[in-house]
Amino acid sequence: MIESILQYDFLQNAFLSGIIIGIIAPLLGVFIVVRRLSLIADALSHVTLAGIAGSLYLSQSVTAFATLNPIYLGIVSAVGGSVLIERLRRLYKHFEELAIPIIMSAGLGMSAIFISLAQGFSTDLFSYLFGSVSAVSRQDLWIVLGIAILVFAFIFIFYKELFVLSFDEDYAKASGLPAKTIHLLFMVVTALVIAASMRIVGILLVSSLITLPVAASIRIAKGFKQTIFFAILFGELAVIIGLVTAFYLNLAPGGTIVVTSILILLLVIMIKKIVMAIRAKD
Repeated sequence: MIESILQYDFLQNAFLSGIIIGIIAPLLGVFIVVRRLSLIADALSHVTLAGIAGSLYLSQSVTAFATLNPIYLGIVSAVGGSVLIERLRRLYKHFEELAIPIIMSAGLGMSAIFISLAQGFSTDLFSYLFGSVSAVSRQDLWIVLGIAILVFAFIFIFYKELFVLSFDEDYAKASGLPAKTIHLLFMVVTALVIAASMRIVGILLVSSLITLPVAASIRIAKGFKQTIFFAILFGELAVIIGLVTAFYLNLAPGGTIVVTSILILLLVIMIKKIVMAIRAKD
């Protein structure tokens, strides 16, 4: 089945991008969930939407932007939003969670303005909102691959620091770790992953691919590294099944990937309960 799909170039781009995203999104998602920062992914996705909507509007009104890939402005917006969230978290030291709804509201407001200026939803914008199998270009694939390399390098270099920060931030600061710098870099990398994932999963659904595989993994994993392994495994299953389903049923891949992730989560929960019930009887 997959071999017949991959005979098309645009589907090769989609599947290769999806496989890469199925690794890096849950990989970062483990650190995000453990640090209780799940809503940050939602906030950054809405800021990314503002960048995409702004780019699509500019492509209609400014000739120089007509050939520009909207993903670039989306990346700039996502990174800018991540920096602003970190700045606001420092400004509201005792109310750090306020930074997330502030940036999310700003992103939604700017998105609404640009969408209105562009005279409503277009096919291009819809594909960015919910993903598209046919819209992933070779250029998008190279962008995803480049961001994946950055993510792997960041995790490899700062794995120990991220681990300590995830479980005991106060100890990390007391031990002399540059917590603020590492956290800022982590936010920027998260923004890049969200921007890279929007072509496949869609801006409005990308946070689900970051958190749902982790939610399923937590139910069965017995350690941090095992949590990462299962999260990536579930993420890959969701992406592959979702993309195949989207292609054959002509559906938005973001929706099929997220629904598959939810089904995987429910299946894991059910199996966990059954196993616990059997052990209780024994």
